[in-house]
Amino acid sequence: MAFWSRCKSIDSHLSHASGRHLKATLRWWHLLMMGVGAIVGTGIYTLTGIGAGLAGPGVLLSFVVCGVISTCAALCYAEMATAIPASGSAYTYTYTVLGEALAWIVGWSLILEYTVSAAAVAVGWSGYFSEFIHTAGIAVPEVLLHGTFAGGWIDIPAVILSAIVTLLLILGTRESALITTVLVLVKLAALLLFVVIAFQGFNLANFHPFLPSGIGAHVDGDGVKRGVLAASALIFFAFYGFDAVSTAAEETKDPQRDLKIGIIGSMALSSSIYMLVALAALGACYYTDLSKAAAPLAHVLNMLNNPLAAQIVSMAAIIALPSVILVVMYGQSRVFYVMARDGLLPRSLAKVSENRGTPVFITAVTGVIVALLSATLRLDNIALLANAGTLFAFIAVAASVLMLRWRAPEHKRTFKVPAPWLVAPLCIVGCSYLFVNGLPATTQIWFLIWNGIGLVLYFAYGARRSALAAPQAAE
Repeated sequence: MAFWSRCKSIDSHLSHASGRHLKATLRWWHLLMMGVGAIVGTGIYTLTGIGAGLAGPGVLLSFVVCGVISTCAALCYAEMATAIPASGSAYTYTYTVLGEALAWIVGWSLILEYTVSAAAVAVGWSGYFSEFIHTAGIAVPEVLLHGTFAGGWIDIPAVILSAIVTLLLILGTRESALITTVLVLVKLAALLLFVVIAFQGFNLANFHPFLPSGIGAHVDGDGVKRGVLAASALIFFAFYGFDAVSTAAEETKDPQRDLKIGIIGSMALSSSIYMLVALAALGACYYTDLSKAAAPLAHVLNMLNNPLAAQIVSMAAIIALPSVILVVMYGQSRVFYVMARDGLLPRSLAKVSENRGTPVFITAVTGVIVALLSATLRLDNIALLANAGTLFAFIAVAASVLMLRWRAPEHKRTFKVPAPWLVAPLCIVGCSYLFVNGLPATTQIWFLIWNGIGLVLYFAYGARRSALAAPQAAE
């Protein structure tokens, strides 16, 4: 069978040899907290200010655009996750519906999305941590608080955080989920405190002019893409994370019910939180001031003469942002694991610890990669590159929904996308537009280079060694 037409059956995703099974320990509330934990993170703590610099108060519309597109994507993920309740997320769905070659590209893009976004969050967390230690009067050389491409030598706090998260994931999935739940509750409490205080300083005059850079993405005299849609392409980074929930399908006790609750519920809750926090921040602080702040939420509270609340919010960010990295690195390790189990990566990587029920080795590899990236790169560059991989994965999942509806309309789905021939195309068109017109040309080029490298690896290894190409070598 030609590599481009090789598709895995749904049954083959659900049955594996001894030592290749992940342990089912999660319930719907774990998934809901994982989703919120992954979505509500650096995006609301840091990218709100960056987005305001690109679109002014119109960044609120950017949040709406991202929310609509992400909701369409979440609905598509929910259908595919209940139709194919197997680990691997968009990679697995594509392998089943669209074929091995496209699945490899999607999996390779997911590697980019998860790994790079985890590093981005680590860098964002490091910024809050650095501000905290400076406030506390602790002297640390600046070159040890910023990455190589951000004016320093190495971002030590980001590296340490990546190592701690890796150890937690190795400890066990259920244990990691419980820690994530605690961190999410801390984070939500701090955001609620911010909203209550910020709305006390709300001023409608801060919303004028509402669209200083217009709607469409355009390049200004400094070579920066501005406008509502340009900001959407950047803050889209703040909206994904629910897709990591779908990677937990194999470790969920009742995937048919729990996955749809986790995916859709986390997206709905997180979108509401984002809009409320962004509205409060822009109402309390003029957008030009907000865009210059390294820690926008803490800046707003300090401006409102509430330094104690600013310290609490900053401390909550330090404590709770690791929940994002926990979930994202979890998703990355599972995508790596499933690709190895399918033979597209070395099968020796697809080993599960008998004691922990987790893929310990591949989790450690993921942690090392995240630590290296977070030690060197800048937040804005990382976020945009992660967006490219996410947009491509969302397009693939939406296309898989339509194709599976056409090929197997009778297949059991405990959740179905409402108006699929509207929702899925809207997801595809929206993500395609953000990719082509929202992302900088350099980001698009790097994404193509990344996938060019991936295709070379696929044809050199995966195309010949996959379980479908060499069934005698399969599990």
